[in-house]
Amino acid sequence: MKSIFTTKSIDTLIGETKGKKSLAKVLGPTELTFLGIGAIIGTGIFVITGVAAATMSGPALVLSFIIAGFACVFAALCYAEFAAMVPVAGSAYTYGYAALGEIWAWIIGWDLILEYTVAIGTVAIGWSGYAVNLLSEIGINLPKNLVSAPMDGGVVNLPAILIVALISALLIAGVKQSTGVNNIIVAIKLVVVVLFIVLAVGHVKPANWHPFMPFGFGGVVKGAAYVFFAYIGFDAVSTAAEEVKDPQKDLPKGIIYSLVICTVLYIVVSAILTGVVKYSAYSKTSAPVAFALQQIGINWGSALVSVGAMCGITSVLLVMMFGQTRIFFAMSRDGLLPKALGDVSEKTKTPVLCTALVGIAAAVIAGFLPIGIVSEMTNIGTLAAFIIVSLGVIALRRKRPDLKRPFKCPGAPFTPLISAAACAYLIYQLQVVTWIRFAVWFAIGMVVYFVYSRKHSTMQNEEEAVS
Repeated sequence: MKSIFTTKSIDTLIGETKGKKSLAKVLGPTELTFLGIGAIIGTGIFVITGVAAATMSGPALVLSFIIAGFACVFAALCYAEFAAMVPVAGSAYTYGYAALGEIWAWIIGWDLILEYTVAIGTVAIGWSGYAVNLLSEIGINLPKNLVSAPMDGGVVNLPAILIVALISALLIAGVKQSTGVNNIIVAIKLVVVVLFIVLAVGHVKPANWHPFMPFGFGGVVKGAAYVFFAYIGFDAVSTAAEEVKDPQKDLPKGIIYSLVICTVLYIVVSAILTGVVKYSAYSKTSAPVAFALQQIGINWGSALVSVGAMCGITSVLLVMMFGQTRIFFAMSRDGLLPKALGDVSEKTKTPVLCTALVGIAAAVIAGFLPIGIVSEMTNIGTLAAFIIVSLGVIALRRKRPDLKRPFKCPGAPFTPLISAAACAYLIYQLQVVTWIRFAVWFAIGMVVYFVYSRKHSTMQNEEEAVS
């Protein structure tokens, strides 16, 4: 049992990034920042702001975003320290292996599989909803059987499956091509968000901000736990560590820049949304930004926002699928998942089989399950990963104070402790049924580890060979 807590040295982890199974190093700070923005700005602004304002936070939605952003900033500083020190694919999974040991690496990797796969399914279903609405506006009405899951009265959500397949093909083509497309899409949606701010800010009525906390401070905190979904994505930057030209300098920049930019935009947009229209009105719409512009008579702006929302959600899908494939890749290279998943194409330098498998799993979830079931699990998985990474910073500083740290998390150990405590508090605000489902997933993961992963672990087998 002692061996399951054995850590993997950072030199070994970095050494594994060289050779036939290595990934192409083509990313710089701009691509990393755009990857982060691509994952963060999407359903957060274009969908869930309305739900949170109408049912949880009211005009105090601004505070909900500040609270959630506060937790994320501290977690981001912890991620930045690890990312600069261990520039290897796998994100929190790899950091757990270096700081806490194999069993913790497995737990966090299994957790991330849940987080990303469920998030991809959720976002694909949201993309399908926008696509169907846009098509109906130009006179193309798709049959309900082909745009709804069986539990929603249909047969299959075909648009959701098609967008997952398209993103999978793009990721297989190469990381340079994928990030190039992402940069264009992110630029479009940033222009749309700024356009909304410019068009709507003159129509803000301070009277709409009263009462400021209609559901009390408890509603604000619940809103923070709910809108936390909007921030999921900055950690996806760290999954690209192995493909960065200068990871020691560029990874911390990409993580922190993307989070700061998105936090500012979220706060400004949420303040304007609740100032333009009474918060309770957003209970009637799933497209709050477009709805707000309609209410002030700017219909052309509303149509443009719908296009921006499509771009935003597409980039979220791309980055989430990118992150999931890199976690699978790292776990398979360590033998905790089948080795074949770690095979890299000599032509494209991408993990083809791994990407195809993620695409199939996400397509099944998006095509046949309703959004209500698949969206609940994402937040708890992310928050749990943030807690482990935060505690990992403290553990590795105590175990290996001699290690070179190109970026140091300021205020340690207090910053990581604040990060872990804030994330734990947000988990406490989630529904009990979400905890139960997460516990079931955890139990399944423990069975898989002791039945398969531990026996096939590269590190375990190497230690046995030496002994």
